[in-house]
Amino acid sequence: MRQTEDLQCGGLKIMQDKDLYTFTSDSVILANFLKIKRGETAVEIGAGCGVISILACAKNPVQKICCFEVDPALALLAKDNVSLNKFEQKICVINDKIQSFCKYMPKFSADVVFSNPPYLKSADGNTTRLCARHDNLLPMQDLCKAASNLLCDGGRFYVVYDSQRSCELIACLIKHKLQPKTMFFTENGKGKIVLVVIEAVKCGKSGITVLPNLVTNNQDGRFLQKLQTRNFLN
Repeated sequence: MRQTEDLQCGGLKIMQDKDLYTFTSDSVILANFLKIKRGETAVEIGAGCGVISILACAKNPVQKICCFEVDPALALLAKDNVSLNKFEQKICVINDKIQSFCKYMPKFSADVVFSNPPYLKSADGNTTRLCARHDNLLPMQDLCKAASNLLCDGGRFYVVYDSQRSCELIACLIKHKLQPKTMFFTENGKGKIVLVVIEAVKCGKSGITVLPNLVTNNQDGRFLQKLQTRNFLN
């Protein structure tokens, strides 16, 4: 059943379906981290309910975002959320796997690619919830290869991933000509490292800035509301 919630950002709202998969703080963190400049074209890999692209449109001078979502029910939900927030002229939702992006756009045509992908290792099953969390349909190699093939030289890839797979992710990015340039880790209120968040540049020079860890929760586990507005690269 769908429920509509306030995103606490310029009057934006989001519909979620708890029978499918609801977004988490990962999405808010990535939306506040990524930057899209005026006139740039962006692609989201794995749109879910569309929340990151919707927030990106509110926070950046977006020209066009193409969102790929392989699950038909989530793609429909994302389209409805785009309409709810009146972003139809800026956000296009495509119900297909990212590996097939060449059917919809030329290679090397995007300035920005971003993704909050399923980052847990493959597990048995094929439900929407499982595939939204485990990389059955989008292995890390496919994710990085697609991002590299989408981006023009100098284009930027923003990604959030399981911190335990940080080394694997960095190696995979470099293999596909995506040079990590900025990164940070998130930790819960009890000091546990949870996520790694990276900005990588296509064919960029080596050298990376590591930002301070971002604490996402109070010690009692409550999500910190300041994450709604934090801008990392200003």
